[in-house]
Parts: sequence; structure tokens; C-alpha cells
Amino acid sequence: MGCLSDLPAATCDVFTDQPYAGNPLAIVEQADALSVAQMQTIAREFNLSETIFVMSPDDPGHTAKVRIFFPNDEIPFAGHPTIGCAIFLALKSAPDGDFDTVITLEEQAGLVPVDVSRRAGKMRAQFTAPVLPYWPETGTLPGDALLAEAVGLTADKIGFGAHRAGIWRGGPGYLYIPVADTTALAASQPNRHAWDDAMAMSGMEGAYLYTPAEDCDFRARMFAPDGGVPEDPATGSASAILAAQLHASTPLGDGDTRLSLRQGIEMGRPSEIGLTIRVEAGIISKIRVSGTAVPISEGRIALPPVHAPT
Repeated sequence: MGCLSDLPAATCDVFTDQPYAGNPLAIVEQADALSVAQMQTIAREFNLSETIFVMSPDDPGHTAKVRIFFPNDEIPFAGHPTIGCAIFLALKSAPDGDFDTVITLEEQAGLVPVDVSRRAGKMRAQFTAPVLPYWPETGTLPGDALLAEAVGLTADKIGFGAHRAGIWRGGPGYLYIPVADTTALAASQPNRHAWDDAMAMSGMEGAYLYTPAEDCDFRARMFAPDGGVPEDPATGSASAILAAQLHASTPLGDGDTRLSLRQGIEMGRPSEIGLTIRVEAGIISKIRVSGTAVPISEGRIALPPVHAPT
């Protein structure tokens, strides 16, 4: 039985409909009184790529206010916590059978409405990115030779077609590295010295590698070791920001472009991510990311000391 010294917590696997695949997420409820240091300590204890803390909303018309943490840092917006938390909250008050609802999350990057539905027992959620991606004014794009060394490849494996590397931000920021094929993608691994140089030059939080694939539109991997995430099985925020990288490389036509992305294959945690990019008059006007989640565990977590070490 719970007491005032602990809080309800749960885990789920996101961007998959199979337990123990996709990207694990920790959800901590009733987190209003937690300090930032306590949240960071709990995130480090779970040691998953992200932990989301659920609080009362500032606007009672919204579902919840949330904060999202890597094991080593806070992030203003992230996709897999948004999808997983929205499905978790929807299921808490879900009617039997099929349903449609909107879960509105107050995130640090902005307001994130999430459409959640259940059809024939299967959950699905889709959010609209709170920030349209942009090329930041700070940071410098590393050259192909440094990029290749940073991810353990040769320079001829960087890029395909009209796709060249880019740096984009939309809340979090990522260094986008297109690679020649899925073989190059599978062989990629951060090479620490060159990696540090490339990330310092770009000013980004992680690197997202992608390439066309036969089983989907694009396969991807995302590395962010400085944030405590050696590799992420599924990165919803990077998938959303990928829209700008794709549009800059090969301009998309007006209307909606729907793409399927797969990530986490090399980790043994396959993830399926849907990306819809709306273009109006040649400019991206809306980005939506979709996926599902499955519950794994529920329980309670002890509160760390108020002045928990960071």
C-alpha cells in the first residue's frame, strides 16, 4: 500500500504493439511537489532513455502538465514520452470498446495535443509537433570526413542521392546524417574523440542517422551518449524534425506526405513510427507523429531526498 513517501509509477513500451520491443518509458504520476533534482534522480534510477513526470495542468482545460528527463538532463519535448503518456492517461478513464479522445499535454516546448484511439483492442496516438523545425543560428555543420569518423564510417558512406547532413532544432536539436544504405547504418557507432568534436561543432544534443530501406520509407538510428542515451530505440522528436531534413534535401509536394520509419532494429527493439508532413505553398506547415504503446508494469516509487544529488 502506498504512502506519502512514494508515488505511483508505470512503464510501457512505445512505438510498438509487442511487449519488450519499441522504446521503454517510465511514467511518474502526482509529481507536482517534486524538485528538478528529485525528478533527475528518479530518471537516473529508471535509467531509460526518458522518464516523464505527470502533474496538474496550469490550464484546467488541459489534461496534464509534464516534464521529460533523460538520465542526465531535462528535454523540452520528446515524442516517445508524449505518445506513451497520452495512451497511459487515456486508458485510465477509457470506456470499454473503441474510443477516440484528445489528451492535451503542457510540455516545456509548448502545448501538445495528442489524438488517442482504440480500435479492435489496439491503441494508437498521434501528436502534432509543438515547434516547426528550423536551422539554428548557432552551430556549424561538420564536414563529411569528420562526420564519417564520428560514426565509424568512411566518407563515401555519408549521404545518398541529394541528401546531405544537416542540423535542425524543434525543441531539442539533432545532427542529421544520411548514410548510404542499411549496411552502413548497421555498422555505425560513435567514435568518441571524433564524436565529441562533431557534436561540439554542431551544438546539437544527438545524432540521427537515416537511410532508405525496403521494409519502410526510412530506417534510422539515434545516438545521444552525452545525455545518458548511448542509443535510442525510437526517437519521436527526431522523427518529427526529420521532416525539415527531408524537405530540404528533396522538396516535398504540397499536401500531406505520409512516411513509415523504423528504428531500434540493431538494438533488438524494433520500433514503428508514422510521420505525416503537411506542406503548403512549398513550406512545412504541420508535422504529426503517430505510434502505439503497450503497458508493461505499474507500482510505486520511493521519493528521493529533497536535495537529491545531481
